[in-house]
Amino acid sequence: MPFAPLKNDTFLRACWRQATDHTPVWLMRQAGRYLPEYLATRAKAGSFMGLATNVDYATEVTLQPLERFPLDAAILFSDILTVPDAMGLGLSFEAGEGPRFARPVRDEAGIGALAVPDMDKLRYVFDAVASIRRALDGRVPLIGFSGSPWTLACYMVEGAGSSDYRQVKTLLYSRPDLMHRLLAVNADAVAAYLNAQIDAGAQAVMVFDSWGGVLADGAFQAFSLAYTQRVLSQLRRDGADGRPVPRIVFTKGGGLWLEDMQPLACEVLGLDWTVNLGQARARVGEGPGGKALQGNIDPNVLFAHPRQIEEEVAKVLNSFGRPHTDPDSTGPTHIFNLGHGISQFTPPEHVATLVAAVHAQSRMLRA
Repeated sequence: MPFAPLKNDTFLRACWRQATDHTPVWLMRQAGRYLPEYLATRAKAGSFMGLATNVDYATEVTLQPLERFPLDAAILFSDILTVPDAMGLGLSFEAGEGPRFARPVRDEAGIGALAVPDMDKLRYVFDAVASIRRALDGRVPLIGFSGSPWTLACYMVEGAGSSDYRQVKTLLYSRPDLMHRLLAVNADAVAAYLNAQIDAGAQAVMVFDSWGGVLADGAFQAFSLAYTQRVLSQLRRDGADGRPVPRIVFTKGGGLWLEDMQPLACEVLGLDWTVNLGQARARVGEGPGGKALQGNIDPNVLFAHPRQIEEEVAKVLNSFGRPHTDPDSTGPTHIFNLGHGISQFTPPEHVATLVAAVHAQSRMLRA
């Protein structure tokens, strides 16, 4: 389907390690509970899933932060657990408790019965992607996303969020064969899901390996990284408009393994706030095979006074250093983001301060 020409391609250019006139910025969970307009729309929807499964509401809340802030990308409003929900695990959201599955999988029978779901069960997501892309009218690119195979497995086995990952790690160590079976199904399902988002109009896709960092060294490579690569290797390279689609991987707590992530079939690596950007640039961001880097200010910086926010933005930008500026070649580039999702208690005016500071200071860096 025809989409409007892109007016601001700064984010996509940075993904491809091309020179930009400023450092692009977007925020994980930028459409969310810190915005009063989001809370009003969610109240109309009646529940989180009522919001996420309604194309009009999902479109509305995706665009809300762009009406307030000059962000350089939009990200689909959805949830990382839509895929296992489509597998029949029974996703619900309890007030104050977060997501929960009615039917977690913890044994041979449960895991053996899993299969890549019919993507028609997730049609509401793809319809939302197309609707958002049209509503953006070329303002900024649209990012689609999914949870990683390992992160989905954590919720599918635990049945909810966890503080110790006892159930999923017990399965990993006692029955690695079952864990590999579960992760293989998840990887193929996530690949099909992201490809359907690309077909619907997503201009970049991101894999959230939110719980990769809870794994031991060795286990991360075998049970998380290998299956993230299985997803990436299956993804379509061109979008609905015929343009190439960059791939982003964010592993929270993954700073120890940047060299292991370097060969991933992706263009961008996201970093949490524990990683020094300059060191990450030296490790994986330089040279012809380097990755663009995304991140990585601590979300809690947004609770500080605006003057402190501006100072912390400067620290992050200076840590990365002067980005690539030659328009005729590729080189090290940075996409500014939080090191994880924005807190629901964040003052919106502090987000405005951060976005303005990133744009202004990053232009000065290039001068």
